[in-house]
Amino acid sequence: MELAPLEANPYQDLYIYYLSGRFRPGRGFQPEHYIGSWEEGEFSFLFFTRPSRTLVESTVDRLAGLELLDHHHMTYDQWQGVDIVPCRIGRFTISPPWFAVGKNNADNLIILDPGVVFGAGTHPTTRDCLEALQLAFEETTIRSALDLGTGTGLLALAAARMGCPKVLAADLTLLAARTAQRNVTLNSLSDRILVVQGDAEKFMDFTSDLVVSNIHYEVMKNLIGTSGFLNKKRFILSGLMRSEAARIESKMAGLPVEIIHRWDQDGIWHTFYGASYLTCGDKKD
Repeated sequence: MELAPLEANPYQDLYIYYLSGRFRPGRGFQPEHYIGSWEEGEFSFLFFTRPSRTLVESTVDRLAGLELLDHHHMTYDQWQGVDIVPCRIGRFTISPPWFAVGKNNADNLIILDPGVVFGAGTHPTTRDCLEALQLAFEETTIRSALDLGTGTGLLALAAARMGCPKVLAADLTLLAARTAQRNVTLNSLSDRILVVQGDAEKFMDFTSDLVVSNIHYEVMKNLIGTSGFLNKKRFILSGLMRSEAARIESKMAGLPVEIIHRWDQDGIWHTFYGASYLTCGDKKD
């Protein structure tokens, strides 16, 4: 793999402001060096590439229901937990846009700018999902796919690179949806991938051959209880810790589905790849 810095990483330093309350400043809030905000329940995190405490404090003062609780300064690699550099995962080379990599085989190259969203491809569940995707495309024809909880859009991008002509990528968090859309554009795959912001459960009934969901257990347990789940040729479920995986497997035991393969990373992270009997034409004994 050719590996050479192409330009400076735009996220060298991160200035993060931790707020109580949901940060809703309106569309006009677009200050310089602002990356975006992330909500966790009733708390918000604001991300900047330059110190911006004065701006944040004045904004908090004019918006009701907000309080600045803390602020942090860290490097981008500290936030992501790893160095964001090109890496090889299965058939794919995944590279941030600030590196130059060989483009002799564009079908196996994914340009990925994770921004401050997690999902650069290094997490064990992401690697397992990519392997499961490869199995799915080898076993059956996948003409449409759902990526629910898309994050950076990596799994949607991989599905499109494998030949899927229609992919819907959804994430509840606006910052994640915007990050995924940027990555779709970077890879010139807007003709194959539609990115939307919204609740994963609202898209589960959409017609598709495959659903991929690397998501929280609380969301996944509801997804597999929908009729839409059973109408998919193949499913990939990940992001599950041991006890959560056991509960999901127990729920699926009562459904007309087959677990074709499972991954267990050090007894911690679990991934399921399977098929529905309602779509493959067989009946469960």
